[in-house]
Amino acid sequence: MALKTPEKALNTLCIDVGGTGVKIMLLDSSGKPLTERLRLPTPEDPTPTRVLAAVEKLKAQVSKFDRVAVGFPGVVKHGVIYTAANLHPKWVNFNLQAELEKRWKKPVRVANDAAVQGYAAIQGKGVEMILTLGTGLGSAIYTDGHLCPGLELAHHPWIKGKTYEDFLGKRGFKKYGPKRWNKLLASAIQQTAATFNWEQLYLGGGNAKEIHFKLDKNIQVISNEDGLLGGAALWQHDS
Repeated sequence: MALKTPEKALNTLCIDVGGTGVKIMLLDSSGKPLTERLRLPTPEDPTPTRVLAAVEKLKAQVSKFDRVAVGFPGVVKHGVIYTAANLHPKWVNFNLQAELEKRWKKPVRVANDAAVQGYAAIQGKGVEMILTLGTGLGSAIYTDGHLCPGLELAHHPWIKGKTYEDFLGKRGFKKYGPKRWNKLLASAIQQTAATFNWEQLYLGGGNAKEIHFKLDKNIQVISNEDGLLGGAALWQHDS
């Protein structure tokens, strides 16, 4: 999504916390990368202390920044983590925004990781949706460029009492195999279209590369880097 002209040139440190990797990238005020994407594996037993230690190691490799944008795999409200199904229970009720502001003395915004990734891809017109196919299943929906916060499609019951994430997350991919997983994804796309009436759908995450069926013209596979590139746009929208 095109960014508005900023009042002041501000560099954004963008952080993408995932179930398998923690990534950072420094962006300029127009949303263009100033560094390569830097990555460390998500620690085993990924408590806040251990994940933040990985973030600190990555941060030490970049130059000065003015503000921070974080994408986190769970429900986030006002910088507080409410769910972290693919990380650790200690994240629940953890104020990640306040913690990073205290450490780094910089303003911080935290949002769901799929929502941040979507900000880098959306056109800002009509109803647009993103699904991220990774360790879990990320989701976000926008109307005319505005995020509708709190959507967590992953844990909605879908088939025989199992959730979307049971079938479409990393565990589902391993259990059902590529062919069955693709059929399930195609079915889920039809279900979301009927439920949300989106006009444009974006598919991201590490397993988006495993999609082997033809997508309609209004469905687009997007880069994993968008999970970081959307960080600058996050600062030009309501948190």
